[in-house]
Amino acid sequence: MNTNVQADQPASQPLVNVVGERVALGPMRKDLVPAYVRWYNNLHMLRSLGDMPQPLTPSQKERWYENANTSSGSNITFTIFERDPERPIGITGLYGVDFRNRTAEFAITIAEPNARGRGYGTEATRLMLDYAFTALGLHNVMLRVFSFNIAGIRTYMKAGFREFGRRRECYLMGGTTWDVIYMECLASE
Repeated sequence: MNTNVQADQPASQPLVNVVGERVALGPMRKDLVPAYVRWYNNLHMLRSLGDMPQPLTPSQKERWYENANTSSGSNITFTIFERDPERPIGITGLYGVDFRNRTAEFAITIAEPNARGRGYGTEATRLMLDYAFTALGLHNVMLRVFSFNIAGIRTYMKAGFREFGRRRECYLMGGTTWDVIYMECLASE
């Protein structure tokens, strides 16, 4: 993991904090609010996040952006960039970071449809776990995923997460009730 901020890069390249082979993680950016709005207006994508499938206005997403960037440090959110070509493809973050107990909850969205299924989610997940365990000193990172999200479950398992429980038939989507699977990864693993 390379956690050096690249201050002298050209303006056309995104500012990034964590660099992998094929993806990089950088801060949320106000100039990317139109991309965030487009992503969060894809109602098909929202079903895997558990968010209410409803239209989102640019001003609503700008308020979300402002709140995400003025948090007390308990939420750490990054934009995921594909490195070649350099373009934003999603969002990832650690939420409810508890430094006393060294825990957080992980979330990720590969929002650009043509960036899915290419291993970017697995690499971004591994980068986030390395960031959580190495840079932040956390010990336990957990996530929640719906049982219909087979690609997500596979990604999380490849990155080191293991299932530790599930809440059965608690999420209604498409006329079917689905389980919520709880997964975690420990720094020692």
